[in-house]
Amino acid sequence: MRIWAISDLHLSFGIQNKSMDIFGPVWKDHAKKIEQSWRDLVHPDDLVLIPGDISWAMRLEEAVADLQWIDRLPGTKLLLKGNHDYWWSSLKKIAAVLPPSLHLIQNDTFRWKDAAIGGARLWDSPEYSFKEFIEYQENPAAKVIDREEMAQEELREKVFERELQRLEMSLSSLDPDAKIRIAMTHYPPIGADLKPSRASKILDKHRIDICVFGHLHNIKTGLSLFGSKNNVRYVLASCDYLRFQPLLLM
Repeated sequence: MRIWAISDLHLSFGIQNKSMDIFGPVWKDHAKKIEQSWRDLVHPDDLVLIPGDISWAMRLEEAVADLQWIDRLPGTKLLLKGNHDYWWSSLKKIAAVLPPSLHLIQNDTFRWKDAAIGGARLWDSPEYSFKEFIEYQENPAAKVIDREEMAQEELREKVFERELQRLEMSLSSLDPDAKIRIAMTHYPPIGADLKPSRASKILDKHRIDICVFGHLHNIKTGLSLFGSKNNVRYVLASCDYLRFQPLLLM
């Protein structure tokens, strides 16, 4: 049994003019890099965890090409919603177009052989920051964010609290007979210093072995972030951090 992880694919086969190249030369032809390494490493009977930011599509019909691209790659795939996955509508609508090798986590769990997997997207939290670890790349296509929106700390906290509830609900339903317990989040559930957080306390409570997440990009060269705390192994799986190669979790 082999389980892999790779996050933040940011695919755009179903839409035009949405290239990741604007974020630096490392992103040039990134989908080709992912496909090559995936086919070299992953076997048909493996599982690949994809914790969010799967497609740039805004609507479900635009995301179909990206989902089909993932489906053609080896292995069973388990997807979690990221903050840019605007195409992720109701589960009923997604089920109508979801290719057979793809499965979703949304307020529930997934059992694969000896592993039980749950999770939730999470959100920005004032508990920790990663600014000092990021090489920021200006995005000329980014929209100007209204100052009033930036000041909505209360709203962000409400979203984060809701996501914590979803994380608790999902992990509470993990199969107790599973030999390995894995949590997927999109946002990191803990800071780089591994100090306890509201999210990490939920992971501790449910005896999670591995928590895999993404969201962070352009990590400064040479930095190796996260590690283990309270028997939970925290794994950053953003595809550029992994040099566009799936990471073997176990």
